[in-house]
Amino acid sequence: MQEFEDFLLKNLPVSKSIHPTYEKALGEMLIAGGKRFRPALLLGVVNAYNPLLLEGARHAAYAVELLHTYSLIHDDLPAMDDSPLRRGKPTLHVVYDEVTAILVGDALNTYSFEVLSHAPFSDYTRVQLIRELACNGGLNGMVLGQAIDCYFENSPLKIADVKMLHTNKTAKLIAASLKMGAIIVGKEEVGDALYNFGIKLGLLFQIQDDILDVTQSSEEAGKLTGNDEEKNSFVTLIGLDETMKEANTLADELLVELNTFDDNLKENLSSLLIKYINRHRN
Repeated sequence: MQEFEDFLLKNLPVSKSIHPTYEKALGEMLIAGGKRFRPALLLGVVNAYNPLLLEGARHAAYAVELLHTYSLIHDDLPAMDDSPLRRGKPTLHVVYDEVTAILVGDALNTYSFEVLSHAPFSDYTRVQLIRELACNGGLNGMVLGQAIDCYFENSPLKIADVKMLHTNKTAKLIAASLKMGAIIVGKEEVGDALYNFGIKLGLLFQIQDDILDVTQSSEEAGKLTGNDEEKNSFVTLIGLDETMKEANTLADELLVELNTFDDNLKENLSSLLIKYINRHRN
């Protein structure tokens, strides 16, 4: 992923104005790092089928990371999680102010689609990629999940509804990352299968985050933990032991599915996926 990090640093959002902090704030959470999980999934699929397309695919991977980073900035706002820490760094509304954080999030959101519009693919492929990212990151995806999460923060939901919430808030962008890789290499049938796999993977990812929220310190997690008591987390609703069982069941299913992938795909994704599929067990 070093090539992706280099690409990101060379293509940080740029703006020139009289604003004293806006330009610096634009790249701050991107530079702070993060797991880069979603870009790695997209690039892993591309590398499995056509490594010659990797350079172009980094535009799409960067667009996904931009959209994901915007969502984290907004998720941490006082009106939402009111979190002081993200990726091991103070959040933007803490470093600057709430207005700057909101506007930087807005800027990264729209910039993600600007980046995709310049990606070196055919117009047809660019439109497919833009549609996939917008559908899964927007009003019927990540934003919907966030809206449900915030609205029902003090109202316990049924587990089935919590799974629907997190399918939208977390899983769809992970699934879209895998499918976007398949779109780039022209593997539409593989893309549909990967999307379904990604929905399960994203749900597991959220269940694991709920586990880590009560088992890790804020320093270990790089973000505020112990902050989900009023939220519809799996641990809050069914307890840690049952949540671990849910995670183990889903992880085992994903490992079985991973072994059904063709050899190239399995080889390129296994090291990354096995690490994350098992992260709650470490």
